Amino acid sequence: MHDAIEAERLGIPAVAVITDRFERSAQIVARINGLPGYPFAVIGHPVANDSDDALRVKAEIAVKRIVSLLTERNSQTEKS
Repeated sequence: MHDAIEAERLGIPAVAVITDRFERSAQIVARINGLPGYPFAVIGHPVANDSDDALRVKAEIAVKRIVSLLTERNSQTEKS
């Protein structure tokens, strides 16, 4: 989360990927860093012992959300 926020501050579009167990913590970190409501991709927890197939499914979920967030952000920027 910290890396995504720092990248955003440098003008680099970024999306953090968080497991659902840490979703609330990520929201707090974003708020403390002055970005309340900062969107991020959420995948199921845990990942450490997942099989390759389970990780692939989680990665596909994350990629869809990342693309959606970046595309949405880009569309809003172009309208401004």
